[in-house]
Amino acid sequence: MQKDSIWITGAAGRLGSALVQLLKSDMDQKVVGTDKDVDITNMEEVDQAVKIYRPNVIINCASISNADFCEQNIVQAFKVNALGSRNLASAARRTNAKIIQLSTDDIFEGKTEGRLTEFDIPEPKTAYGKSKLAAENYVRELCPKHLIVRSSWVYGAAGSNMQQDYFTFVTEHGKNGTQFHAPVDVISTPTSANELAQFIRCLLDKTEYGIYHASCEGVCTRHEFAQAILSLMGYDASLAIESYAGKDGKQISTLLENLMMKMTEIYSMPHWMDDLKAYVEVIKHRTAD
Repeated sequence: MQKDSIWITGAAGRLGSALVQLLKSDMDQKVVGTDKDVDITNMEEVDQAVKIYRPNVIINCASISNADFCEQNIVQAFKVNALGSRNLASAARRTNAKIIQLSTDDIFEGKTEGRLTEFDIPEPKTAYGKSKLAAENYVRELCPKHLIVRSSWVYGAAGSNMQQDYFTFVTEHGKNGTQFHAPVDVISTPTSANELAQFIRCLLDKTEYGIYHASCEGVCTRHEFAQAILSLMGYDASLAIESYAGKDGKQISTLLENLMMKMTEIYSMPHWMDDLKAYVEVIKHRTAD
């Protein structure tokens, strides 16, 4: 039987690297990971890559996710996040491949109380959120065989050229014994790149299409997340100083509900604290080696 061919863009990133490591362990699949060696904003390069790799599935993890950078470089943000996704979706349609597009809770405004489902209407307020929603729209319009996976507060170690994730930010303060501010009014759910990669692997064997939320269960503030990281890593949890990010006294909440996942019963995400404990064990084992 011919192996499935999977092309992962953004393979040097947080999720991309986790996916490459996970999927390459499966001998029934051919996995190709690319990063800056294929410019997804260039349609000719995308077409050439598709001819060479002949993917059955394209997983697009390539993204500019630094919110401040996106605000200051709107053209570049939309070029990579939206135009790049358009090119990949167009190539997937022409070759009858499935595309899995990674998205974010930042497509929501952050003012909705309670949990946000796949059926809630996005209203992004940031350049990053707007560019990622534009990417979703391109993928939905251009490729019938699409899956859009939204997650929140994704963390996990990756290449040195990456933007620092919150886990590393917190642990560096813990290691150095320095205090830092952690908002008590910013609410969502942390999700490790390792767990998100497991869900995406599950999707490869399914005939599901459409939008899926894929965040861990439970809810916490940034401050609670920071304290949990410090405690589990053996650092002083009091280094995380309570602060406020909102200007109007209201909470900033992008809490995702995995409604489609629960309706289809194709996967079950763990509680964020259990996921964090598992990730910390991986980090400690890696450090010991």
